[in-house]
Amino acid sequence: MNKSKKIIGMALSACLCVSMLAGCGSNNKTETSKSNSKTENSETKKTMVIGDTTFNSSNEENSTNPHDAYSGWACIRYGIGETLVKYSDNMEIQPWLAKEWENVDELTWKITLQDNVKFSSGRDMDAEAVKQCLEHLIENHDRAKNDLKIASIDADGQVLTIHTSEPKPALLNYLGDPYGCIIDVDAGFENGIVAGTGPYIAVDCKTDDHLTLVKNENYWNGEPKIDELTIRTITDGNTLANALLSGEVQAAYGMAYESYPTFENDNFQFSQISTSRCFFGKMNFDESSVCADSAVRKAIAMGIDKESFVTTLLEGNGYPANGVFPEGSAFGGDKVTTESYDPEGAKKVLEEAGWKDSDGDGIREMNGKKISINYITYENRRLSDFAQAIQTQLADIGIEAKINSMDADREWNKMVAGEYDLCDSNWITVGNGDPTEYMANWYGK
Repeated sequence: MNKSKKIIGMALSACLCVSMLAGCGSNNKTETSKSNSKTENSETKKTMVIGDTTFNSSNEENSTNPHDAYSGWACIRYGIGETLVKYSDNMEIQPWLAKEWENVDELTWKITLQDNVKFSSGRDMDAEAVKQCLEHLIENHDRAKNDLKIASIDADGQVLTIHTSEPKPALLNYLGDPYGCIIDVDAGFENGIVAGTGPYIAVDCKTDDHLTLVKNENYWNGEPKIDELTIRTITDGNTLANALLSGEVQAAYGMAYESYPTFENDNFQFSQISTSRCFFGKMNFDESSVCADSAVRKAIAMGIDKESFVTTLLEGNGYPANGVFPEGSAFGGDKVTTESYDPEGAKKVLEEAGWKDSDGDGIREMNGKKISINYITYENRRLSDFAQAIQTQLADIGIEAKINSMDADREWNKMVAGEYDLCDSNWITVGNGDPTEYMANWYGK
C-alpha cells in the first residue's frame, strides 16, 4: 500500500541546532574549546585535542574511508576529504572540487573540475582520478550505488562525464554526500587512512580510540591554522564534559545539552548552526484509525506545544518547525503553514465535531468510541521525552495517548503496516539539499 495514504507529517516538528563549544581564546551538534587549552602558540607547532562522541564504530564511523558505511562523515568533518559540491546554509549546492557542471541530457552530466588541486599523496586531482574514486565507491558502498545510479564514467583532462542508468536530476546533490569525498584510490586504505584533497592529512587512526591529523602543507584552498589535530573518541557525554573542564581536550563535539550550562561563561564559546534534523510526528489516515477524523487530527496539532519542547526538552537548541524541512530552504519554513498551539481551541474543535466527555473520565468519546490513540515511538531519549510531554498535553484536551515504545525497526514495520494512530521519528530530512529523498522514504510505495 502506498504509505502516503497512511501517514502525514502533522507539523509537530522541531528542528535541531548543532554547536561547537570552544574555550575562549575557540552546530544541531556541539564542539567546545577552552581558553587555557593545550594549543601551543609556539612558532613551530600549534596543536589541539578534540573530544568527539560520534567518531565510533557504533555510529558506523570506523575510519576515515568514505567508502566504508558512514565513515565519510569523519573524512569530511575533520578536513581530510572534500566533495565535488558543497551545500550553502540554505542547502543549495555550490562548487567545491567541481567548478562548474552541465546536465547535458536527462542521462548525462558534464562536470569540470578545479585546476591545480592535489591529493595529500601528491597525485593530481584530475578527471581520471575522480572517475577511479567514484567507480570504487559504487563497487563498495550500496547506499551510494543506489543513490547515484551511475552507469558509466568518462574522463578527459579536467572534464568528467557521468552517464546514469535513469534520469537523476539531483545527482549533484547526492555527490555532495560525505560518501562522495574524492580520494586517491591508488594511495590505498591501510589502517583506515585515505588520501584526500582537504586541509588535513590523517596519519594515525584507531577505531573507537583516536584519529591523528597533520596539516596539508600543499592544500589548494588556503593555509590550515592548526599544525596537528588529535580526535579522541569519548562516547559518553558526561565524560566528554569533564574532559573539557579538566583541559584534557580543548574542544568537544556531540556534547549533551544538559552539560551546556556548565560552559556558559567567558571561558568558553559556542558556535552553533541549525541543521535539518527534525523531530516530527505522523498520523494515520486509515479509516480504522481514530485519526481518520479531521477534527481529531486538527485538535492534536492544536493541542501540542512545540515551543515548550524547544525551550524545555531541547533547552533552546532548536526551533519549532512548520513542517519537516528547515527554515531557509526553498521548500521549508514559511513555505508551509500549520496550526498554532491553542488547547482551548482544540477542545472547541472536538466539541463541535461531537467528541464529548459524557462520563466524566477525562477522555472524550462519540457513539461509544473513545479518543484513545495508539502512539508508537522508538527507544530514543529525546523521543521518549517528547512522547511523555505529548501524552500529558493531549490528556488536557480529552485525548488519551497510550505510548508503545519499541526498537526503530519494529516501529517502522508497524507504521508501514498501519498499526498505529500516531508515531514519531527523528530524521535528517534534507541532508543533501534534495527533499525527494525524504519524500521517497516516507511516502513512496
